[in-house]
Amino acid sequence: MIDPDEPLETQVARQAKIIDALMRRANRQHEVGGSAYGAFQSAIALQGQIWAKTRDLERTTDELRHARDDTQRMRKNLADALSAMDGGVALFTAGRLEVCNDIFLKLLPDVSERLQPGLTVEDCFAAMSESRHLSSVEGNFDAALAQARRGRVGTSVVSLVIELAGDRWYQINLQRTSAENLVLLLTEITPIVRRNRSEKESLIDRQADYLQAVFENMTSGVCTFSPAGEVMMYNQQFRQLLGLPYTMLQHGTDLQRLLDFVAQHRLIAEAAEHDIHHWLDRLERQGRLRRRVRHATGRMLDLHAHRLPDGGVLLELKDVTLESRATEMLENRVTERTAELTRANAQLREQFDEMARVEEELRVAKERAEAAVSSKTRFLAAASHDLLQPINAAKLLIATLMDTTADTRFAPMVERLDGSFCSIEQLLHSLLDISRLESTDQALTPTEVCLGALMRSVWEDQTPLAQRKGVQLDVVPNMCFVRSDPVYLLRSIQNLVVNAIQYTAPGGRVLAGCRRRGNTVELQVWDTGIGISRKDQKRIFEEFARADNVPLGSGVGLGLSVVDRTCRHLGHKVRVRSKPGVGSVFSIEMERVAGRVVDEQEGCNVATPAECEMDHIVLVIENDPDVLFALTGKLEQWGASVLAARSLDEALGHVRDMGMAPDIILADYQLDNGETGDRAIRALRDETGVRIPAIMITANRGNALLKKGATEGFSVLTKPVQLSRLRPLMEWKIRWQAPEEAAE
Repeated sequence: MIDPDEPLETQVARQAKIIDALMRRANRQHEVGGSAYGAFQSAIALQGQIWAKTRDLERTTDELRHARDDTQRMRKNLADALSAMDGGVALFTAGRLEVCNDIFLKLLPDVSERLQPGLTVEDCFAAMSESRHLSSVEGNFDAALAQARRGRVGTSVVSLVIELAGDRWYQINLQRTSAENLVLLLTEITPIVRRNRSEKESLIDRQADYLQAVFENMTSGVCTFSPAGEVMMYNQQFRQLLGLPYTMLQHGTDLQRLLDFVAQHRLIAEAAEHDIHHWLDRLERQGRLRRRVRHATGRMLDLHAHRLPDGGVLLELKDVTLESRATEMLENRVTERTAELTRANAQLREQFDEMARVEEELRVAKERAEAAVSSKTRFLAAASHDLLQPINAAKLLIATLMDTTADTRFAPMVERLDGSFCSIEQLLHSLLDISRLESTDQALTPTEVCLGALMRSVWEDQTPLAQRKGVQLDVVPNMCFVRSDPVYLLRSIQNLVVNAIQYTAPGGRVLAGCRRRGNTVELQVWDTGIGISRKDQKRIFEEFARADNVPLGSGVGLGLSVVDRTCRHLGHKVRVRSKPGVGSVFSIEMERVAGRVVDEQEGCNVATPAECEMDHIVLVIENDPDVLFALTGKLEQWGASVLAARSLDEALGHVRDMGMAPDIILADYQLDNGETGDRAIRALRDETGVRIPAIMITANRGNALLKKGATEGFSVLTKPVQLSRLRPLMEWKIRWQAPEEAAE
């Protein structure tokens, strides 16, 4: 019934009420009870309870008296402690004033009577703000109180600075000591404020001296005016540049008066009176003014006027006479230079017109030259068949003649004749290759080429030349594939090998082989010939260029030019290493094709057949009678039965008369009346119903015919035909590609 946590006064009042209630209850029981003994017994029990409660009440009263004494003693000690502090202190409990010291009360005497215990914090600040002794507050009482209440207990301190009458300054600190208690401390900072003010004024004075010293040492003239337009600070340079008397430029002089003086005495030549009076309006509107004016003495001055942050004006004068004169001189020089450039431009225009005329003439001449070169290229490309036909016929006849006169006195003469025709053939091939490489109509076609087949072909073609020269020719085949043009790569390898044989003395050696270097293959041709000097190595790839140590009659110097042009078109790299008297190494570096498998025809290694009779029926289709006669004679000399035809109709007639398919077809590509060898081969196969082995002999070196031959099943040999390659190829095709029934 009694809460021990309640104040002692509350507990005593509750006990008194309980005792009074018990006394009234005992009196009622005594009046109503029917038994005297029961009433007596109840009175005794009640008396015991009353005594017990009385003892508790006395003990509680003593404790309350002691607590009150302790509280009064603690309050007195707190008041003494607060009185001993230098600053004003006020303690607020649950938002109300609990205790404060005399300094706090006497700080604002006119409101001290309102600062009584129980006053709220808000009312305390309201009373302080209404005091006559409060001059200013740096901050806001309400905002500071709200910030202090939001801060953490014991750590957050909110400060305000107040100014009292008599130039006294105090700092108010607010700090929460518990959830509901707030301490307000007032600390006098008057000495600090006055010292700071003194130091600031001293600093300003020193800065003014420094600023004045800076002004005096500036090359420009500077003058400042107050917001009211009065002179505040200036240097002597400003007065001297403007030519003002001492009495005119003094502290307090009005800016308008200064401008009137300048206008009246015409100190500025270009500034008319009506113009100079508008300077202030322009400065007011734009905030700045910039003018270049001429002084009455002839000096050029730059005038800069700026509005200062406080509304004042800063005027700056700078003597730019030398700069103006330099600018004027520069402008005069620019004018003169412009005139010179104008004249030069006119001359250049005349020269340009002359150059345009010359260029037009050169363009016309160039077009004529290109037309002539194109005509020459087209002529050589178109006439290659006609040029090679007699060479082909002559070589076939010479080959037949060599076999016929092998053991007679005419053999050396025929051999020399064959060598002469070989030289003519080589020169003609070089000229045709250069013309094709220069022609834009016939571009090289890179494809996947097997080096083994090309090197084997070169070995077969050039072995007779090496044997006649007494040079050992060795070829190390490499069955890897590269990306190149097969026709022109074969010609390049042949040119390198022929040159190596030609410039190697009898008993020497020529070796051709390949080296793999990562993703590339380097084809090398070594020889033990005469070698090439270092200075000649830079020009041997030019047309008609020959080394100094080359004997007369050794060619015209076109072979290496064909190699260089071919490799540049195909993206190959050509290199040469040589030493005079030791030998040379020519190499062609090409891109290698990985993962390519050699098929039967690409990797065929046809051995030279034994000298035996060729017991085969050969159908030859050739529109040139000389070539047809020579080739027929050579085939018959080999033992073959030859059916000679000059056209497709004549070939079909032979097949129909014979009643069977021939063993092999040798056909020229370019026939009369628009007929071609591939159409003739296809027509004969359709006529006989048999896939007859066929070889195309042509002067056409394009890749299109090679691709068509691979698709339609015929081989291609270029003119002049090499007999050393023709006979093995015929034997291989007849043996391994025997006639099959044609597909329906």
